[in-house]
Amino acid sequence: MSLESQIMDEMKNAMRAKDTVALEALRAIKSGIILAKTEAGASDTLSTEDEIKLLQKLVKQRKDSASIYTDQGRADLAEPELAQVAVIEKFLPAQLSEAEVEAVVVKIIAENGFTGMASMGQLMGLATKALAGKTDGKTISTLVKKLLNS
Repeated sequence: MSLESQIMDEMKNAMRAKDTVALEALRAIKSGIILAKTEAGASDTLSTEDEIKLLQKLVKQRKDSASIYTDQGRADLAEPELAQVAVIEKFLPAQLSEAEVEAVVVKIIAENGFTGMASMGQLMGLATKALAGKTDGKTISTLVKKLLNS
């Protein structure tokens, strides 16, 4: 079952349950899919990889918004954003723990002999490819900096 058909089924369920937060998150996903399909040079269907990137982008946007709202003391606005994150994350593959991500990054460093911050760009490229869809870029970046500095 494609992501788009899953989203449509979940939207129907959310409408029946009158779950406005879930419905808003699902509509955002549907909108993102439609926009991705109508971009210049885009095909009629999205690859699984593109779907995951789209979902991760939506999660990141909502987490960033929630963070800003929290910093400004607006928990009333942050809560719906975090609730939408939970709805969107249901469609993402299981995320790796920080320890699992660190193990992958350590392995990449050992295989390629990276040392020092000068090799961060190369390491980030390899780590991002290896961990695509399994974790977010911020986690990878934090671990890469920590491991290269130690």
